[in-house]
Amino acid sequence: MTKWVYGFGGGQADGGADDKNLLGGKGANLAEMSGLGLPVPPGFTLTTEVCTAYYDAGERYPDKLAGQVATALAEIEKTVGAKFGDHGNPLLVSVRSGARASMPGMMDTVLNLGLNDQTVAGLAALSGNDRFAWDSYRRFIQMYSDVVLGIDHYHFEELLEIHKERLGLQLDTELSAGDLRNLVDQFKAKVIEEGGENFPQDVEDQLWGAIGAVFGSWQNARAVTYRRLNDIPASWGTAVNIQAMVFGNMGDDSATGVAFTRDPSTGDKRFFGEYLLNAQGEDVVAGIRTPRHLTAASRRAANDDKPSLEEVMPEVFAELEAIYQRLEAHYRDMQDIEFTVQKGSLYMLQTRAGKRTAEAAIKIAVEMANEGLLDREEAIQRVDPASLDQLLHPTLDPDAERRVIGHGLPASPGAATGKVAFSADQAETLAGQGEDILLVRIETSPEDIHGMHAAKGILTARGGMTSHAAVVARGMGRPCVTGAGQLRIDYQSQSMQVGDVTIRAGDILTIDGGSGEVMLGAVSTIQPKLSGDFGTLMGWADEIRQLGIRTNAETPGEARAALEFGAEGIGLCRTEHMFFDADRILAVREMILAGDLAGRRTALAKILPMQRQDFVELFTIMTGLPVTIRLLDPPLHEFLPKSDDELAQLSAATGATADDLRHRANQLHEYNPMLGHRGCRLGISYPEIYEMQARAIFEAAAIVGAGGGTTVVPEVMIPLIAGKPEFDFLQTRIAAVADQVAAEQGIKLDYLIGTMIELPRAALRAGEIAQAAEFFSFGTNDLTQTVFGISRDDAAGFLDDYIGNEIFEADPFATLDQEGVGELVQMAAERGRRTRPDLKLGICGEHGGDPASIAFCQKIGLDYVSCSPFRVPIARLAAAQAAVQGS
Repeated sequence: MTKWVYGFGGGQADGGADDKNLLGGKGANLAEMSGLGLPVPPGFTLTTEVCTAYYDAGERYPDKLAGQVATALAEIEKTVGAKFGDHGNPLLVSVRSGARASMPGMMDTVLNLGLNDQTVAGLAALSGNDRFAWDSYRRFIQMYSDVVLGIDHYHFEELLEIHKERLGLQLDTELSAGDLRNLVDQFKAKVIEEGGENFPQDVEDQLWGAIGAVFGSWQNARAVTYRRLNDIPASWGTAVNIQAMVFGNMGDDSATGVAFTRDPSTGDKRFFGEYLLNAQGEDVVAGIRTPRHLTAASRRAANDDKPSLEEVMPEVFAELEAIYQRLEAHYRDMQDIEFTVQKGSLYMLQTRAGKRTAEAAIKIAVEMANEGLLDREEAIQRVDPASLDQLLHPTLDPDAERRVIGHGLPASPGAATGKVAFSADQAETLAGQGEDILLVRIETSPEDIHGMHAAKGILTARGGMTSHAAVVARGMGRPCVTGAGQLRIDYQSQSMQVGDVTIRAGDILTIDGGSGEVMLGAVSTIQPKLSGDFGTLMGWADEIRQLGIRTNAETPGEARAALEFGAEGIGLCRTEHMFFDADRILAVREMILAGDLAGRRTALAKILPMQRQDFVELFTIMTGLPVTIRLLDPPLHEFLPKSDDELAQLSAATGATADDLRHRANQLHEYNPMLGHRGCRLGISYPEIYEMQARAIFEAAAIVGAGGGTTVVPEVMIPLIAGKPEFDFLQTRIAAVADQVAAEQGIKLDYLIGTMIELPRAALRAGEIAQAAEFFSFGTNDLTQTVFGISRDDAAGFLDDYIGNEIFEADPFATLDQEGVGELVQMAAERGRRTRPDLKLGICGEHGGDPASIAFCQKIGLDYVSCSPFRVPIARLAAAQAAVQGS
């Protein structure tokens, strides 16, 4: 027979901390604390398997469940010495959720269950405290009506406030037993008014109603959203914990509180928390009353004159302190604990790994390793790599006032405030005058790069998490919010509408790239501080990891930032971004508009020294480290002017009429440029472009090698090939240029020529391609697009539907699709190395900075991952964790 119910209490339990998947986090830890002999009220857990079976059966419970619940309830009655539903000696219980992953506040709880018009009198007589009994009953009606009956809690709060106001009272604790009894009558009348039925008096009906509500809350809107944001599968389900009530609202010798064994904000080793006298748990969490400090030291530090728990109940505090130290040592992690004091006796209601900031997580991990609680491999696994974003970018001051006017996708973390500019040119001009600028666009394109670089942050109405704006912003370390669909941008009027708010060029906005919020006006920010603990943890990670970590960078600033963050070279230098600089865009356009080869070569000759200097700077910064340079990839029409002013400027420079320029742009126009005349196809049609770039690369390598005495070994990458013939055509020409430069300089050049694997056919033909290619870099952004047939820039409009309906587990542009795209990557890696055992393999898409994708790269044996500079620390830590988990 399937065991659906697991008991705990009285110093023993059916399960323990290792049963988290079955019992949920709360149930597993209650069982563990019971097994440790800590004062835990007895109870039982309905497993997560009940939740799964319940939904699989169309919201029907398993046949044997009711009997197992009755048996477990009888065990609680025996331990406590009270009976569920008994009028003279009633047992009251709490009903709480408990998923395997902590989801604080996302699902429902019911306290004081078992009270009705008869048992409330028994509770009053048994406790000798009428006020306590009626206070518990009014709390139960309000909570049960909200959670189970669907009658919003504000109806009852309004009645409570009106009652206190009529009596001239401020606090709930000032209400008498008679006042509370009167409120209970009002509450029950409100239930009839709003729900059409009497408040349930049968305690069995109450219990099963609450169990159903907790299982139902697994699918409520906030729980679904939380799971999506934290990558928690819906299939996990939640457990339900039913536990004998203990009461913190029995008078001034009773209390309830929440504590952390270390400071969750800073990681400091100090007992941290709050409590309330004569209260129940939801009072602390809901902020109904201002809680007090646990310790005398924290009270004094806050200049608070209200006594701490340490001062009010010194014996209870000493017992709590001993328990917290025992729990932290047992779990070897910072704990978040909930407790209740009933008439001077302490009870533990929960322990779990405490939520913490990235700063605190690092400090706690390092200090626990130094204390001997953890080894270094365990310490690096205690920090979520993605949380390091908090440390690398300015964040909004949590205490600052803000007016949120819109939301988009949190595309690049950090906070930025600036004057709105609707064009890249405008952003660059104003930034040059010392203004802080927020670039606001419907969507960005590569030609906006200068404005994006000049801006403090970027906001777009369209685009997803891996759109152009998002990818470039992350590379630059710029905060970015994309896909803010509420924005109605009008370039002509230089304004945008967000609901009933009109924003004009020059108005000030603030964006939070970590949450996706758009705010009116300036909101103060906090600058990140990288502590010594950060360097210590990163050092441990570097000792453990096996994957190399490179960066995607094409400017000196990006390259230097990446080095500071620990990058071991450049895995992707996108040369097209260099073409948009103001001092060379005219020459690029002249090259595109040239009518013959001679004209193109003349224009390319102007670009050559500029491109060469770009590479000199990168090779100098990255001395001794690999640099992978991708030859020109985007279609040529992206470089052509769009506005009349730009056309006039180009016309004056080239002598061509504006009409001729428009005609040339129309000739280059493509209906599907993502799959059009780009990448190696450009190099085949215009080999002189790639020859110029190759010459710039090799001459730069020679200059830096001669100047510093260090041999530079550039890695030249040919993009978007579908098979070996394309690679051969271009490799021959690139190698010929290398030979020419070597002969001219009188030196021997070392270099590698490889390719980007970003088309399914290239992955399938990898074995043949590796006969000539010396390295593969998997361009998983385009590979994902071509495998799924989805445009990453247009996917934001429907990906949420796919994820919400559990068609996709995650955004495939953010986390690598291991079953489809990943299988192609693994196949290409295996086939390539079968041909060339020393084939260097890396990944340079956005997935290179995603921890789950990095773990996959470790598993299939890639040599390195490459990501934007500000994700390098994330990749270093994730790679170390992947090495530990794979060992």
